[in-house]
Amino acid sequence: MSEDPFSDILKFTRAESLVTGGFTAGGDWAMRFPAPDKIKFFAVVKGCCWVRIDGEREPILVGSGDVGLLTAKRSFVLSSRPDLEPVDAMEIFRAGKSSTAHPGSNTAHLGEGEDFSYLGGHVLLDPMSRELLADALPPWIHVPASSPQATAFKWLLEQLVRERSSDLPGASLASGQLAQLLFIQILRAHVGASRDLPVGWLRALADARIAPALRAMHSRPEHAWGLEELAKETAMSRTSFAVSFKTAAGVSPLSYLTTWRMRLAERALRDDEVTVAELAGSLGYASESAFSNAFKRTVGVSPNRYRNVVRNTG
Repeated sequence: MSEDPFSDILKFTRAESLVTGGFTAGGDWAMRFPAPDKIKFFAVVKGCCWVRIDGEREPILVGSGDVGLLTAKRSFVLSSRPDLEPVDAMEIFRAGKSSTAHPGSNTAHLGEGEDFSYLGGHVLLDPMSRELLADALPPWIHVPASSPQATAFKWLLEQLVRERSSDLPGASLASGQLAQLLFIQILRAHVGASRDLPVGWLRALADARIAPALRAMHSRPEHAWGLEELAKETAMSRTSFAVSFKTAAGVSPLSYLTTWRMRLAERALRDDEVTVAELAGSLGYASESAFSNAFKRTVGVSPNRYRNVVRNTG
């Protein structure tokens, strides 16, 4: 692993961003989108619109260059005015090559004129580990174009529009890579600006005081870390470090370390041809039985049982 827990977890959850479509609109318009079964992201390329998310009291105005991330399974409405009755978005996109859609693309048109332009997509996550990232995020993230990351967002959006509207070789792959960068920038902006991150690893990573300990555990998960040594990484006393870490992460430092080791073990048991004894040694356990007991306490089944189940059901 690396000294970058953020990258570790994105790779671990196999986060992959895809642009799935978009639309242009003008005049009065409103569309209701169904609750997504994946993390949903969108960007306003031109103009502005209101976003009303089910369960939220007030609509949110988003403008050109703004990006949003919806992690909750809630339906939402995009509109030129929040008081308009929405049409079903899926019906508009299912129109395909009708007069409401641009042939050969996933971009639809609604209303009169083209005052507004939108790109949307989603983030695919490994179903076996998706909660590691999904549970660390709030239901809704809005990053305005006025944020410090605005320059990066502007360039990424311009390139995405260019790739999607061109017949350049590799356009599909380039769009995927740009969407991935956009997702990472959204998370970076959120971590850098938010003061109310949910309790979890992302909040711990955003805390400059305790992040060094998190990085140390990720860089050397096999090391026999103790509370004293981890506290030294943060230049804090044992007590202050333990309290601060649990407040941010929701668990004690050593509990976090054990859980992360078990996450690594789950992936290895699923994907690699490694014996339980070899895995135990690589994760810092003195014996196979010590590792197996820790794995069963955390995961609920023995390592061999886990391997058999995930490989037979995968």
